[in-house]
Amino acid sequence: MLDALTLVTGVAALLLAAWCGFAAYRDEATKDWHFIGMAVVTLLALVQLVVGIVQLARGEDPEQGTTIFVAYLLGAFACVPAAGFMSLAERTKWGSLTVASGAVVLAVLEVRLYDIWGG
Repeated sequence: MLDALTLVTGVAALLLAAWCGFAAYRDEATKDWHFIGMAVVTLLALVQLVVGIVQLARGEDPEQGTTIFVAYLLGAFACVPAAGFMSLAERTKWGSLTVASGAVVLAVLEVRLYDIWGG
């Protein structure tokens, strides 16, 4: 898999986590700018999902198994949008904290994806 894409996605997720964590610290709900940040991170995860599936279609195999690799790819793609939807239901600082937590989960999933692929 593309190591640079994995790194960029993980770093973007951590930046989103810090940004939303700071908003939670200031007792702010998620704002439109936060959702733009979530969209950027989600787009990176979507690109990673497509690249991963294309590499599997080419016949390349992850070191730790295809099934677990695809499961982690789908989880990485879904975690930030799921946190974003939950933050819409909780329009307080806890919504911002939910997005920050989802972004940290994505960063951890990126490390795990790198490991599963054989990095």
